[in-house]
Amino acid sequence: MSEKENFSPDQIAKAVEEVRKLKPNYGRMLDLYEKIFTAQEDSRNETHVEPVEIPPDILAVKTKEEFPLIDISQFAIDEKTAAALFRNLCDILQNAAGEMPESARAIAEALNEKKLDLHTLFQAFLKADEDFFQKIADELKIDKKTLGFIAYNSVKPSLARCAEQLSTLLDKNLPWKKGYCPICGSPPILSMFGSNGQRFFFCGFCWHKWATQRIYCPFCENTDHNDLHYFDIENEEEHRVDVCDNCGKYIKTVDTRKTNRVIYPPLEHLSTAHLDIKAKEMKLTSEIAVGF
Repeated sequence: MSEKENFSPDQIAKAVEEVRKLKPNYGRMLDLYEKIFTAQEDSRNETHVEPVEIPPDILAVKTKEEFPLIDISQFAIDEKTAAALFRNLCDILQNAAGEMPESARAIAEALNEKKLDLHTLFQAFLKADEDFFQKIADELKIDKKTLGFIAYNSVKPSLARCAEQLSTLLDKNLPWKKGYCPICGSPPILSMFGSNGQRFFFCGFCWHKWATQRIYCPFCENTDHNDLHYFDIENEEEHRVDVCDNCGKYIKTVDTRKTNRVIYPPLEHLSTAHLDIKAKEMKLTSEIAVGF
């Protein structure tokens, strides 16, 4: 969401309430994520990151060769706001369902007892150092996935701010023709049709939004309409799943022309988990940017 797509707590609440009416079975999950999304947007408003400098000659090469601007490990993090959000998310998750509350409580205790260093944790996350996360999880007797979940969602506002800054370096006169994010090279997690029919992708890591071709598979770059199709679900006119027969992968799509709801992209991804289940039943696969 790196094109001035900030949302206020009231807008998030409205978006969640509209989805709740349509999908009451998601109620408990929506209660939790409304708090998470609101905390993230509040944190984003306080987040400031140092600009990532790319020398002009390197930028020219990346532009010409269609390379992403940075590697994930190069993202700048506002560690002060990320740390505050980390603690906030621990508090929020202690009231969640399942195994998360116990792990969130243990993580918060480890932080208070200075057994967990967030600077080291955030840097390990950016380097996708799963061995480090496993080591910490074993030492503290906590769930590695919960630790990774909190770490990612804590730095997410910084990733968005950094992506905003880096997006100013993209050549607006050269449409991005690749399926991976022009900022960090991650695969898209969501597709969207805008009001004018333009198709966009959202990065599965930094959530940068970029325009793309209407008939196109981001995973194998297939543009043959004979191999590209979609399926939808009854009573969900605005949602569909785009499928590529060439590579067997799929991506969920939101068509904003078919709904008047407030569209908050992370919420649309979350509240369409049933589409992921349907796709997997069809033996389709997707790309996941975050490995935890």
